[in-house]
Amino acid sequence: MAQQYTRKMIRDVFIKMLNERSLNKITVKDIVRACGVNRNTFYYYYTDVYAILSEIFQTELQAAIDEYNDTLSWEEGFLVATKFASENRKAIYHVYDSMQREELENYIYNVSGTVMIRYVEKVSDGISASSGDKKLIASFYQCALTEMVLRWIASRMKEDPDTIIRRIGQLFDGNIALSLKRSASLNDV
Repeated sequence: MAQQYTRKMIRDVFIKMLNERSLNKITVKDIVRACGVNRNTFYYYYTDVYAILSEIFQTELQAAIDEYNDTLSWEEGFLVATKFASENRKAIYHVYDSMQREELENYIYNVSGTVMIRYVEKVSDGISASSGDKKLIASFYQCALTEMVLRWIASRMKEDPDTIIRRIGQLFDGNIALSLKRSASLNDV
């Protein structure tokens, strides 16, 4: 229990600092001072500040997976998954502008993939689309969503993500089911 508390405290302090300053301006010394722990305690949990960042993205991805369920549309699932980014905009800017951008890109790509794979599976219920086509459809939307989110971050998140995602949902409503039905009809040929 104490280990979980300490680990969470280190992560929370790191996120707070990342919302205040760029990633390359955060040191282990800063974190241990703010947490009131010694360096050995920090190194017991993490090898460096980048390990904290990686764990945060992994934890957020798992939370998104756990929270997403079959009653959610892909739009709602994606908004749940991007909640961390919306709540920590400055931290996300600082990661995006750093040498660790790839961590952020991988996180967004994985979140998009998880949401779309689950959604395509849900929509394909009763449609005899091939598994290869299901993967292709999910991958297409995964890549599109990933790039849209990265562009949104690059533009400093000026637009409301809820508005954008819901609009995309309205514009493309039914396209996934239509693509799955096309797959089924191509398999019948």
